Amino acid sequence: MIDSIEILGLIAAVLTTVAFLPQVYKTWKTKSAESLSMTMLLVFESGVLCWLVYGFLIDSFPVILANAITAVSGIFLLYFKFRYKN
Repeated sequence: MIDSIEILGLIAAVLTTVAFLPQVYKTWKTKSAESLSMTMLLVFESGVLCWLVYGFLIDSFPVILANAITAVSGIFLLYFKFRYKN
């Protein structure tokens, strides 16, 4: 049975992950990643991967889910940053 703390974690996971997706979509549609900082992307992706490992270590589904999806989104943005270089 999922308790109220897990439900809160799932809500937080959905909100923080969904908030990141419009940037991925916009970058893909405009074919421009010029406004994205490479330093920010690398630091962000490193942090997300640390959160993902942490989620596995504490066996927390919300942490794993949110950070797995966000890590993939971050990888897409890094790819776009290289792909759409001016």
